Amino acid sequence: MNPLYLASGSPRRRELLTQIGVSFTAISASIDETPHPGELPQAYVERLARGKAEAGLALLSATESAAPLVVLGADTAVILDGQILGKPLDEADALGMLAALSGREHQVLTAIALVDGQRCEVRSVSSLVRFRPILGEEARAYWASGEPQDKAGSYAIQGLAAIFVESLAGSYSAVVGLPLCETAELLGRFGIPCWQSLKAR
Repeated sequence: MNPLYLASGSPRRRELLTQIGVSFTAISASIDETPHPGELPQAYVERLARGKAEAGLALLSATESAAPLVVLGADTAVILDGQILGKPLDEADALGMLAALSGREHQVLTAIALVDGQRCEVRSVSSLVRFRPILGEEARAYWASGEPQDKAGSYAIQGLAAIFVESLAGSYSAVVGLPLCETAELLGRFGIPCWQSLKAR
């Protein structure tokens, strides 16, 4: 079995991979996440997922032996009215995003990409999340918690913002940052099984 590397600094993605019993090594692979002019949201998340995976592979190729390896990259974006809501620049930006999401349904797109130097495969998953109305004082308290500061759309569904979520249609794990059904299928195509501790018994 080829070793798997996760090109992400996200603790949520590490937790999700661990949840399905996959052994991996996390590495840091930074890329420019600025959307291209006129770029559609799905193309954006797929480009970033692929870019992270390829950047991770390039980093490893420069430091590791020539042994086969697989790198997983992922990216998540919150979409409202066709616009990508990225990570907030500051408190005012975060409060503006939360006000825009308040009482409305929005889309969350997550893309995953696997590369091994010979091939690259990408999957994307769309989910719909509806927020109840958010009071201004709630949004300010939420910002003060520190949770929204590095999150797309200024919220984390698995954290304190769970109380804002009225409904979810789609993949919960994809909204968190890694669609586990699709990730498991893609890992299998690269010869990496889930539930590895069970298979070792």
